[in-house]
This record gives sequence, structure tokens and C-alpha cells, in this order.
Amino acid sequence: MKRRHLLQGAAALAGASGFAAPVLAQPARTATLRFVPQANLTALDPIWTSAIVTQMHGYHVYDTLYAVDGQQRARPQMAAGHEVSADGRVWRIRLREGLFFHDGEPVRAADCAASLARWARRDAFGQILAAQVDEWRAADDRTLEIRLKRPFPLLLDALAKPDANVPFILPERLARTDASTQISEVVGSGPYRFMRDEFVSGSRVVYMRNDRYRPRDEPSDWASGGKVAHFPRIEWHILPDPATAAAALQSGEIDWLEQPLADLVPTLQRNRNIEVGVLNPTGLMSIMRLNHLQAPFNNLRARQAVALAVDQADYMRSTLGDDRSVWQECRSLFPCGTPYGVENLSELNAPPRSLDRARAALQASGYNGEKVVIINPTDFPLIGPHGQVTADRLRRIGMNVELAETDWGTVVQRRVRTEPADRGGWSIFHTYGSSLAYLNPAVSSLVKGPGATGWFGWYDSPVMQERIQAWFDAPDAARQKALADEINKLAQDDVATIPLGQFRIRSAWRRSITGLAQGSMPYPWGVRPVG
Repeated sequence: MKRRHLLQGAAALAGASGFAAPVLAQPARTATLRFVPQANLTALDPIWTSAIVTQMHGYHVYDTLYAVDGQQRARPQMAAGHEVSADGRVWRIRLREGLFFHDGEPVRAADCAASLARWARRDAFGQILAAQVDEWRAADDRTLEIRLKRPFPLLLDALAKPDANVPFILPERLARTDASTQISEVVGSGPYRFMRDEFVSGSRVVYMRNDRYRPRDEPSDWASGGKVAHFPRIEWHILPDPATAAAALQSGEIDWLEQPLADLVPTLQRNRNIEVGVLNPTGLMSIMRLNHLQAPFNNLRARQAVALAVDQADYMRSTLGDDRSVWQECRSLFPCGTPYGVENLSELNAPPRSLDRARAALQASGYNGEKVVIINPTDFPLIGPHGQVTADRLRRIGMNVELAETDWGTVVQRRVRTEPADRGGWSIFHTYGSSLAYLNPAVSSLVKGPGATGWFGWYDSPVMQERIQAWFDAPDAARQKALADEINKLAQDDVATIPLGQFRIRSAWRRSITGLAQGSMPYPWGVRPVG
């Protein structure tokens, strides 16, 4: 079988965004880049959690064997190159020379083997690959050998996987940690070092340039290429209040605000010292995730009643306002605007979608008043309002709802718990991710149904797993497309995940910095002072 491109369609998604490349200029006067991220950094292990803010942290500190470029093609990163046996069952990946971890130890193939084995136990795409791996091994210090049970044409796409649970390379001593246990020691080989002694969760995260890092020779392109660290020091300032963060950008106290509140964007656009633009042209998807393990959402019909209650426009307006140039409704579990982004495959999406219909469906479901606990962040403007919308709509159809509002870090820690809601578990959480993370059955955690080994919510469907494997094994693109539609419909019917809409986020930065790269999240490389 010829290797098919994993992220086919992403370029079309980017092209459909309608946003011009940002114009950047003017002078910076400091050796420190001051950045306000979307949320507080509470989890430091990007394999243990898929939280975007932790993946952003990971891109500062770690590196990957392969990475995607702007066309979503897998490119060598830590790898110098690879060779594949004639039968497609043995891959030998050669490491670049001069790679060192931040503790001074050289990067070895054994580090890569242990890192990939740990990643593959946690990540949905990695689990599919791991099922075909006989052994991850070091042939020598610079040669990683992956021995397969049968050919796996998408192997490089798996190793280059962007956005969520990125397969970062750690020292072997840390990579031997159980995949369900969070690593607290942060040692990578990437362009910046994490300064543990300056880390104050809820206030500040500090990174210092790794002077031993050797960028690749080619220019950076999304997550691939030469990652040049121009700033000696990067500080993340955690400012949960959007008005405070916007004021700090206008006064010059910070240089870059990842996600200004939509209501404040016009004010920032009027400031001649500030540039506002979209750095992620492929956009994002908002979702609601239900807990399939515990009542009431271990009941399919109760999940379907919730799906019927969702009006995506209400969710999009709650966070982004009425400007439909930055958001759209999309009832597909693969992004609209891509080959697999087909809407309304399920009868659940057929009109009328209304509270009356949802109320009737709930009454017929056997729902018995079980408490629905929505874990919801108050410090995350792109997520918090969604929990409030859901609480209101579910109360209106007759559910017993508790809105458990905390900070985002607490949500991230709590959503791993599988206990019933009255014993510290949960029923619903909301989040969002890059559209690229949900592009097809290989990368998306939203449609996979492995149960207890899957993503939070633990959707369990052997039928879904069989169809996803058939998608991998499909002989041609036409059969893949037909299977993708079946997967999409089944995920909608089963309410594996409830999509809430697609959107693009404007970022804002002072004209005293330049070189901000386009990508699926803010990257630290390439950014430099003007002049």
C-alpha cells in the first residue's frame, strides 16, 4: 500500500480562513520575551496530558524526531534521516550529531525508544502504531530501530504528530516512568530550558535559551526546521483577567498576548503599537466531552438527549460574540472545510434541534435524576462560558446539574479521575483543540473508542475500533473516505463527543517584536526584537 498523506486537507482548511499574514515591525528593548498564555500551566508532562498549554510548554523544552511543516508533511527534526527494509517492517532512524539534553547528557537512540514507547501507551494514534510494533530498540547510540509486525505506512506521520500528546523525546531515565504517572522533572533537548526554581504556578513560568541547541540548517516551518531561539529569556505571565492582560499589552509590560478577549480586540486594533492577527490559519474546534463510564452518561439515550439540546451558535457567541467571520457552526467530528468534514450524518443533527425535543428524549431515556457535574474553568474565557451555557440548557431539559467552577488547572487534574461524580469524578467538561488534532481517524481522540485506555470520557466501542483499523487498511482514498463517513456517523450517533463549532483566534503582540511563526500554537522560535 502506498503511503497516504495523513494530514491531507489541512492546506485547504488554512486557505479557507480568509486572513492575511500578519504585518510585523518596530523595536524591542529587552532581552526577555514576555508572553501571556491562554491558561495557567499546572501540568508539566505533555505526554500525561493533552492540554494545549502543556503542549506549548513542551515545544519550548523538548524536540521531536520528526515534525510537520506548513503543508502538514512529516519532516526530519532530531532525525538525520531514515531507511526502511524492503518488506516495510524495519525502520532505522539515524539521529543528527550534536544533540544534548539540558542536563548535559547526549541524546541516544535508547532515549528515543523509551520515549516513543511511553508516548504510544498514552496517545490514541500511538496506541494504534504500538499494536503493530514488535520492538522499539537502539541498534547503536545514534540509530533507533523500530521493528513492526507488518508495514505501517503512516509511521512518520505518527512520529511527526502535532498539537496533542506530541511524541517529545525525553531522557530514558524519565521516559521509563509509567505513562499514567505525571513526570515532574523537566529535562529536554529543545531550544529552551525550563527554570524550575523560578516556576510559580498561577503566576510565572520562565525559560532560558539552551546554548547547546543546534538548530537545523533549513528555515523553520511550523513545528519543523531550524528552531532559532533569539531571546535569551522567555517569561510567561499568568494573567487570568482579560482586561488586565490587554492593559499590560497596551502599556508595554508584556510583548505578546496569545488570546485577547474578543470584546477587547477592537481596542487593541486601534493601538498603533500593537498588531492583531491570526497565527493559526487552520483554526480550532470547541467540544463537549461526556463521561461514558458513569451515570447518567453511560446511558446512550441520555447522551443523545444532551446532543439534541446543543445550539452551537449559543456556544460560539458566548466566547466570540456575533462576529461570524471568526466562527462557524460545524456538526461534523472532523473539521468542516476538509475532505472528511461532513455534517448531519446522524439523525441527531436533523431538525428540529430544540430543547423540547431534548426534553422528550431525556424523559424517554430512563434518566433518574442523577447529578450531572460540569467541571468548568473560571479563568479560561474560551472555555468557561461554554460550561455555563451547558448548565443552563441541561437544567431547562430537566437534568440535576452542579456547575463545579474552579481554575483550569484543577479541571485538568480532575478530568483524569474515573470515580463517580459524587466521589470526586465528573460528568462533563468542555475544551477545544487545533483542527489538525481532529483531522482524521488516525490523529483524532474524539472518535476513537478504546474505553479505559482512551482519552478522558473513555468512549468504548469495539465497532468503532474495527472501523478505524479498516480505515488504516483501506486500499485506496475512495474506500478511506467512505469509512471516514461511517466513523463520523457512528461517533455522532454514539455521542462520542459533542462538537460545539469551529473558530479562529486572533493573537495580539507589540510591533517591537517580529518573526512570529504561523502554526497550530504559539512557537517560541523565530520571535526576535525588531532592529
